[in-house]
Amino acid sequence: MTRSSDLAVTIVDGYVDEPAHFGVPPYISTYPRFTAGALVDAGVPQANITYHTIDELREERQKWNAVADADLMIYVGGMTVPGSYVGGTPAEPDEVKELAWVAEGTSLMGGPVKFGVGDENAGATETERKDLDFDFVAKGDIEAAAYDLVDSGLEGFNNRMRDNDELSRWAPDGAFIVEQHPNHPDYLICEMETSRGCAYRCSFCTEPLYGNPAFRTADAVVDEVDTLSDYGVRHFRLGRQADILAFGGDGEAPNPDALRRLYSGIREVAPDLETLHLDNMNPITIVEWPEKSREGIRIIAEHNTPGDTAAFGLESADPVVQEANNLNVTAEECFQAVKIVNEEAGWRPGEDADDAPTHGDSAGNRLPKLLPGINLLHGLQEERRATYDHNRAFLQRVYDEGLMLRRINIRQVMAFEGTDMSDTGAAIAEEHKELFKSYKQEVRETIDQPMLERVAPAGTVLPDVHLEYHEGGRTFGRQLGTYPLLVGFPEERPLGQTVDAVIVDHGYRSVTAVPYPLDINSASMTELEALPGIGKQRAGDLVVNRPYETPEAVGGEIDLSAFVTTGSGASQPSD
Repeated sequence: MTRSSDLAVTIVDGYVDEPAHFGVPPYISTYPRFTAGALVDAGVPQANITYHTIDELREERQKWNAVADADLMIYVGGMTVPGSYVGGTPAEPDEVKELAWVAEGTSLMGGPVKFGVGDENAGATETERKDLDFDFVAKGDIEAAAYDLVDSGLEGFNNRMRDNDELSRWAPDGAFIVEQHPNHPDYLICEMETSRGCAYRCSFCTEPLYGNPAFRTADAVVDEVDTLSDYGVRHFRLGRQADILAFGGDGEAPNPDALRRLYSGIREVAPDLETLHLDNMNPITIVEWPEKSREGIRIIAEHNTPGDTAAFGLESADPVVQEANNLNVTAEECFQAVKIVNEEAGWRPGEDADDAPTHGDSAGNRLPKLLPGINLLHGLQEERRATYDHNRAFLQRVYDEGLMLRRINIRQVMAFEGTDMSDTGAAIAEEHKELFKSYKQEVRETIDQPMLERVAPAGTVLPDVHLEYHEGGRTFGRQLGTYPLLVGFPEERPLGQTVDAVIVDHGYRSVTAVPYPLDINSASMTELEALPGIGKQRAGDLVVNRPYETPEAVGGEIDLSAFVTTGSGASQPSD
């Protein structure tokens, strides 16, 4: 029997993306952390556990030695929603097979990959369960399988789900693994689980396959944040839950007191945190319990960091599609929920919360504290051409009523065994692909761009933008957080840096920015040209007439005070 204290274990993170779980960099999901903690609890020393991302293995072939030489190689991954990614590229099925072939020891696979694998990580696809040549596949929780497999001397395990008592040990015990992530510590955000499972049963969603909601205690989540903070983590996202408002309750009704213990506790143990965001919030909860929901939303907005997004799973504004797919919220109910979040959390730092939602000339120069995002899913049962009209009309109404959405996510369904969509598969999505493309482009042009200008007008300051890649002579980066804006700078800057930025222009879902505050006495011609109202000729005049003692001394009819400094007394943004 193999002793656990002698085992060398390698965890390979192929990344996950689920309806209530992010794990593509700069996010690190719960799976590798919980699995590492389970291994430690089973007697494997921390020093014997190696963690690599799939991108590391692609970039440095010698790191495959850790896969080959491990007594136990554990792969965690799986995509149950399609997405576009900048910080990393999820593992494709052929790459996962190669891991199994290279591993000379025992191989174990788990995570949402257990729900099925398609030919590629994309929408409008069908999936099936495959073992991808691994010795073991965890049909239950990968962390429970890892614990039981080690405890058995690598002989086997029973597929089971872990309980919250185990998680209370494994979550903090596995926090050390973050130090091995290539993004640690500056550009890494930890996905935090507050619960999993869902009280509702939408046709397409894999979250109900985890069962009814099972909530961790506020103390357990806070303890995990405390430990992660000790390992240098400063960015956290409460994303692993179907509905943050239901935390600590019966799975449906809000529990403001539990939310207060959770959020205030996190702030107490991690006073230097730089990001505290969330993801899913069920609009039907807000409609059914409006006053308790308002209180919970106010608590979140009091403790979070700006630019937070509460994803609403409307999925379809078409009543025919809603009924056929057991969707739990109507377009009218979702609209009322959008309105309530705007009223309670659509204020910006430095403003009076009672003035929410704020936008226009009098609004502050930071992103609102918390806004709703809308998820729209196409290819569902009974979808028709009129479905697209219903969705467009809903989004237009939100805009026309002066409300704000931080994000509109439009995607096509992936069909997984065990969900009601498995019978329909991707047939409707495939049939409507061309219609979907033209509709999506129309929404980007007519709704996304004007909405973005409302949420983040020119002059909005974005602290701590991480510069990620170059393209077309420009530099692109993002803040850490939930659905952060893609920020483009007008010229190439050194990658890996973090800069404060101020927005100068808008795309459909991205913004153009310059460093904030921009020193007008040293700024390049390209940066000056990017300022609102400044073209090439005016930028040349500004350069010729330098230096300036104050922003006001620039003169002319264009006020640049929101964007520039003269190199002295520059103020920095604050939370």
